[in-house]
Amino acid sequence: MQPARVYYQGLERRPLLAIDDFWPDPELLREDAAALRMGEIGPHYPGIRAEVPPRLAETMRRKIAPLLKAHFGLDLAPAVSEAYYSLVTTDPAALAPIQRLPHFDGVEPRRIALLLFLGHGAQGGTAFYRQRETGFESVDAARLDRFRNTLEEGVRTHGMPAPSYIAGDTALYEQVAVQAGAYNRALVYPGNTLHCAYLPPDVALSRDPLAGRLTLNLFLFDD
Repeated sequence: MQPARVYYQGLERRPLLAIDDFWPDPELLREDAAALRMGEIGPHYPGIRAEVPPRLAETMRRKIAPLLKAHFGLDLAPAVSEAYYSLVTTDPAALAPIQRLPHFDGVEPRRIALLLFLGHGAQGGTAFYRQRETGFESVDAARLDRFRNTLEEGVRTHGMPAPSYIAGDTALYEQVAVQAGAYNRALVYPGNTLHCAYLPPDVALSRDPLAGRLTLNLFLFDD
């Protein structure tokens, strides 16, 4: 694992870590994903998923725990909440309304996301956003109602985005940063940050884990 590169993004200066050569044997992770039955889990993710074995998820949590202390001020790393192998498969024209907007994973301050890119070839990346009207780049419990009300008013005024993966600025959101994906690169960031997958047209939307945009998504959270 190479040393983490630290980025302080946007006006809120929220930290993001980018770590290359993150896992000692990423091909083994790809083979593990290919051996699992993947399916739709929830309405938000535009593709299919399979749960990561708990022991593997816990090993990854322990691997990043020192970084969470150093860069996020979390003396005790949050527990594993969820962990998935994820494969983007949804055609842009078939995206649900919620999948065309930036999102956040939760409002809690101890929520951390780790995204590990496991595909070869074009991977796109992850983009981060600011809600134009409020200036919010993250959403905590105190901001939640205003964020939702502003979003609803914005949709009434501008309409829902056309069916496509969000790329760049929109009427409702300004893009703050884009972090490129690459094979065996991990991104670690606060889960209440507004973000969305960045998927240029050359990214393969295959249902084969060994051919498509495969990631491992680890979500940490506790009270």
